[in-house]
Amino acid sequence: MLEDIKNTVKEGKLYVAFSGGKDSSLVAVLAKMALGPERVELVTVDWGPYTYEKSREIVRKFAQENGLKHTFIPSNGLQEKVWRFGPSCNACTRDVKTRLVKTYAGNHLVASGANASDSWGKTGLKIFDGVYSPLYRIGKPEINAMIGHLGINVKKIGESAGREGCKLKHLLKMLINPNYHGKAVSSTNEILLDILEKHGIKPKLANVKIVGPLSKNIALVNVKPSPPKRIMDEIIEKLSKEKVVDKVDIVDRPLKLVVLANPSIYRNEEARKWIKEGRLQPEFAFPIVEIEWRESRNNKLRTFQVIDYSKE
Repeated sequence: MLEDIKNTVKEGKLYVAFSGGKDSSLVAVLAKMALGPERVELVTVDWGPYTYEKSREIVRKFAQENGLKHTFIPSNGLQEKVWRFGPSCNACTRDVKTRLVKTYAGNHLVASGANASDSWGKTGLKIFDGVYSPLYRIGKPEINAMIGHLGINVKKIGESAGREGCKLKHLLKMLINPNYHGKAVSSTNEILLDILEKHGIKPKLANVKIVGPLSKNIALVNVKPSPPKRIMDEIIEKLSKEKVVDKVDIVDRPLKLVVLANPSIYRNEEARKWIKEGRLQPEFAFPIVEIEWRESRNNKLRTFQVIDYSKE
């Protein structure tokens, strides 16, 4: 892989779209090994209120420890424009993160952490539209093995070490009002992690999903494994005080979800399956046993929205 990086980049400089997660951390270290630190620059898009507070410190420290130049660039609210039409991490990566990093990099190549385990990496293209994906042929097991072999220290950002520090992915509805929908997902996830850290709890999964109709923010708290009841009670109490949160509930058993979907998703079985198994299930503390799909009549909804839920 080091030879591939050398042969692909040739004499130029490589800009790594760096989130601080496992994938981009591995790409950063491999690029440094192949090209030398002076030819590698890490570039992180700052998502403003949707960036976890400690993630800025974590990515800075990673760059310092590895002797690499690092730059933050602002998202300028572009992320909110994507989410206005429904949750879409792929569109956010493609149309905001990658575009901003490419603009900063100019005529140089941009490296991403896309791999065989994600939808972008599954295109099977090593280079596409100025973006180079060194990991495009390998999946998460190989990535984890390489990280362990190289001794790369990936700090936990957000709910797990493998995820990048963006809170907006937990808003499972259209972001029509940033001061209501956006504030809810930003504040609740920060509060949750602060409480867990205060009590020295390091769960495998911790997030607050914001669901419900546009007029109501329901905070579904996912912590796995579940902490003691007194801590969960503290979490409920703190989150319930947030003015932009209408209801707080702990995900403590399997769920049924009601999901409103754009017609192109509603009528596509594979798309519905991916949303359930690839997008939603991995970030919930208990299984999603069933989804009641409803076709949206709102032509502004381009993806999906979780409008209701019930517990088994």
